[in-house]
Amino acid sequence: MTDDAGLIRVLFVCVHNSARSLMAEALLRHRGYGTFAPFSAGTEAGMVNPLTLRVLSEAGIPIDGLSSKPVQPLVGAQFDYVITVCDPAREACPHFPGAGTTLHWTFDDPAAATGSDEDRLPVFRRVLGEISTQIDDFVPLAIRANAAQQAIWAG
Repeated sequence: MTDDAGLIRVLFVCVHNSARSLMAEALLRHRGYGTFAPFSAGTEAGMVNPLTLRVLSEAGIPIDGLSSKPVQPLVGAQFDYVITVCDPAREACPHFPGAGTTLHWTFDDPAAATGSDEDRLPVFRRVLGEISTQIDDFVPLAIRANAAQQAIWAG
C-alpha cells in the first residue's frame, strides 16, 4: 500500500480484475484531483486484458502500475468505499469490516465480447465510457461526503 493518509480510499472489485475494476481504478486516479487513493482487485485470480490497457491509453488515461490483484490480501484494509462493478463480484466479494460505504455499479463484461480484437474494441470503449460517466458522477459526491465527515470529526 502507498502512503495515502488523508485520501479517500476506494476499492473497486470485479471477478478477475482484468478490465472493469482496472478501468475504474485508472479513471479515478486520473480524475480524482489527487483526493483519492484508488485500488482494484478481483475475487478470483486474473490477468490484465491487453484491450483494457489499449483503450485506457487511447483515452489518455495513464496505465503505469496497473496490475491484476486478488482481493483476499486487502480484506483487513480500511476503505472509505468498496465498489463492486459486476453482479458476480457483488455476490462473491468478501466483507470489508472497515468499509465506510459499499456500493454496486454494474457494467457489461467487455472481456466476454467475442471476435477479433478489432471486433471487441468497441465494447471495451463503450464500457470505459460508461465507467467514466459513473466516476465523473461519483467524484464530487465522495469529496462532499468526505468534507462533511471531516467537519463532524472536527466539530
